[in-house]
Amino acid sequence: MNTPNTPANDAAAASGADALPSSGGVPTPSFSPLYQQIKALILQSLQAGEWKPSSAIPSELELAARYKVSQGTVRKAIDELASENLLVRKQGKGTFVATHAERQVQYRFLKLMPDSGDLNSEGPAQRRIIDCKRVRASTEVAKALGLKVGEPVLQVRRVLAFAGIPTILEDLWLPGTPFKGLTAERLDDYNGPMYGLFEAEFGVRMVRADEKIRAVLPTEDQCELLQIKAQTPLLRVERIAYTYNDVPMELRQGLYLTDTHYYHNALS
Repeated sequence: MNTPNTPANDAAAASGADALPSSGGVPTPSFSPLYQQIKALILQSLQAGEWKPSSAIPSELELAARYKVSQGTVRKAIDELASENLLVRKQGKGTFVATHAERQVQYRFLKLMPDSGDLNSEGPAQRRIIDCKRVRASTEVAKALGLKVGEPVLQVRRVLAFAGIPTILEDLWLPGTPFKGLTAERLDDYNGPMYGLFEAEFGVRMVRADEKIRAVLPTEDQCELLQIKAQTPLLRVERIAYTYNDVPMELRQGLYLTDTHYYHNALS
């Protein structure tokens, strides 16, 4: 039986690469390398919850059979997902969906480093939840989260301290529907990172973030919460965090005290 011509098949034929099937409802994006198409299909399965955080995904051979491509094509797609901390390879065990409980993922979004030692030697931050309430999305919040103005969102305020010294003041806004049932008590009771809570209890995994950073001076209430004097310089970090397929799930505005810490970002 002849395989129908599609952009993906034509490109594959020209390059000698594998071709995705054009039937059975499997999407075949055009004008992208085949391994990128496989990566997109794996991402769709991750977003749909087919494979849960910390669970194993099918082997390369099984995925190659599923998508009717070579094992090498699947391996290249998985390599890229692993480099993005979405999958984790474990020698002799297979490939697993990354979780925020993994050490290499746990500190992925925390960029404030101590002047001496590292995050492991410093130990986890002491957290104090100031507020967790349901509000209506402002224009700014709605735009950041892809919502309509006035839709319900959760607003969380907390202080993070290191060695008992308040160092970070954060305000977070989360879409109301995915995080229905989130309370200050649940935030207090969870011992791991906040993104681990979102993942474990609400099925929302943050996979990437965009940040804007600028220097600011604190307001009076911010001075009180961080126990600092007026005119103390702070770093203001505004972050939008996304789950799979670039769906925004969090707007976070953090104020960072940098007299004993510095903001570190590795570029590649």
